[in-house]
Amino acid sequence: MRAKVVRTRGSVGGARTSRIKTNTNTNVNRNRHVMHRGRRDAAGDSSSCSNKPRQNQCRAARRGGGAERRRASCVAMAGAEEPRVAIVGATGAVGQEFLELLDQRDFPMGSLKLLASARSAGKAMTFKGQEITVEELTDKSFEDVDIALFSAGGGISKKFGPIASDSGAVVVDNSSAFRMAPDVPLVIPEINAEAMKDIKWRERKGGIIANPNCSTIIALMAVTPLHRAATVKRMVVSTYQAASGAGQAAMDELVLQTKEALEGKEVTKDIFPIQYAFNLFSHNSPMQSNGYNEEELKMVKETKKIWSFDDVSITATCIRVPIIRAHAESINLEFEEPLSEAKATELLGGAPGVSLIDNREENTFPTPLEASFKDDVFVGRIRKDISREDERGLDLFVCGDQIRKGAALNAVQIAELLLEQ
Repeated sequence: MRAKVVRTRGSVGGARTSRIKTNTNTNVNRNRHVMHRGRRDAAGDSSSCSNKPRQNQCRAARRGGGAERRRASCVAMAGAEEPRVAIVGATGAVGQEFLELLDQRDFPMGSLKLLASARSAGKAMTFKGQEITVEELTDKSFEDVDIALFSAGGGISKKFGPIASDSGAVVVDNSSAFRMAPDVPLVIPEINAEAMKDIKWRERKGGIIANPNCSTIIALMAVTPLHRAATVKRMVVSTYQAASGAGQAAMDELVLQTKEALEGKEVTKDIFPIQYAFNLFSHNSPMQSNGYNEEELKMVKETKKIWSFDDVSITATCIRVPIIRAHAESINLEFEEPLSEAKATELLGGAPGVSLIDNREENTFPTPLEASFKDDVFVGRIRKDISREDERGLDLFVCGDQIRKGAALNAVQIAELLLEQ
């Protein structure tokens, strides 16, 4: 359910209104600390597995009926009407978000298997009140899996993604391993769901679907509705990226460094070679010969693939900032056709997965803290580019939860699309 609040917004050329939409189902634990508890592997080392049906998820239970009917229906359900799901990387930050989202969104499953490295095998994780034991990821892990959610790094995906697909499972991969492969759809469900229309989990023919880079997802959730209306000719993006993009260990180290710096101690630098707390620096992805880093080029290449549109010029500057889990992005757009502030606001106000926070009178706009643990991407600072004399330029400021819509939520939404096919 969405609660809509209308706020008056002062603007150039007169007052207008801006809707702030809040998805009440995703406002989970709003006041909790913006960080996962406990230290986990930065690479998203995760695993846990159970062939038990989800508690209270049997079809008989949903229809009603006694205990005997519920038990019998659970046994009949497994592997038949509902997909058998595996999470690769379940003890990492994104893996744990997978578990939370599968629970919150009531994702139907015949069974749930959580997989990780040998050192994590045997650990217990809890899902729907059940303890699930982590299993070691092996070549044989996917013989009884229909949908596999991967978030354990590119190396693991490159090795085990094809194995899972060859075993008949549909792989939804959160790494960069397959994003630019011509035969692998790169999907943001709100934008290009049709790209995965030929992959069907019930056919047991396998397949791989790639999750885009977090910065690409967050940017395109805001930009695509405008692109469809006026065609983006050029996009200039500056990102301010949270620690979560580098994994749970980076999040933990940022908190530790902050404490150490405030106490006047030398800071621990296990994840990044320079101090992170009270600092910012160019994104830590590998630099390329043209002076761009890998993260910046991902945004360029992935945008064109997702839009199926090469005739757009894109440049990006990606910066790591000392925020726990939500990215922010400043975006300048040049359009082929005129697009006013008012029309852009109207388009974004009706866009799925987007919430407007754009109140000039109160100087209230998106923040990474407010975007944390939310499903929607927040958009504000919608304004005409005053360096242009025409109506073909706009500026935006965007915030989105890197772990949620930037990773886990997008993958779970892809899995939900698979259920509909």
